[in-house]
Amino acid sequence: MNGADSSAALKIQRPTIYVKELSRHARKRLLRHFLALDSGDRLLRFGSVLPDALVARYVDGLNFDRDTIFGVYDRKLRLLGAGHLAFAPREALPAMRAATTKERVAEFGVSVSSIARGMGVGTRLFERAGIHCRNADIDTLYMHCLSSNKVMMHIAKKAGMTIHRDYGEADAYLKLLPASPATVIQEAMQEQVATLDYTFKANMRAALKWLGNLPWVKRE
Repeated sequence: MNGADSSAALKIQRPTIYVKELSRHARKRLLRHFLALDSGDRLLRFGSVLPDALVARYVDGLNFDRDTIFGVYDRKLRLLGAGHLAFAPREALPAMRAATTKERVAEFGVSVSSIARGMGVGTRLFERAGIHCRNADIDTLYMHCLSSNKVMMHIAKKAGMTIHRDYGEADAYLKLLPASPATVIQEAMQEQVATLDYTFKANMRAALKWLGNLPWVKRE
């Protein structure tokens, strides 16, 4: 097998990533996802190594009515990645005052489990966040992270974001195009497919659990 064939095989084997909008019912799974991050990943996600108690406080304080949170589930319904899209007035982010004339901007934060690295989970979460912003009449997507966060820097550069580095931290923002009928349909279809995928996985888990409780099923 030559190099081209190897690359094609790798692309075929990569699983499809479905990004689903999360509700408050996913709070426990979000907590498990964040608590599973090691100290290095917590530093990159939150800007400091938050202890478990503060991680739990962060999850408890998530406002699903104001913000939008996306997730990627595996077949066991564990969150492989989470993207938090926080909406704020333009004045709340001084660096964005000259970047947009819209009343609101959106700040994006993302985390990916160690077992899902290299699968494109972070990129898919970012792409979904960008489409959601366009459809919400927001033209500026903002990210703040440590300059050492190579994953976020890669996502930012790949998206063509303008990056400003200062004192070991980086501000990056992306100017978004206006919404269109295509973006509205695209987001609706992505959410529908992700919901169907989640429902299928949940039903499979429920069926396997039921079968496992049958008295004649052999347990190892």
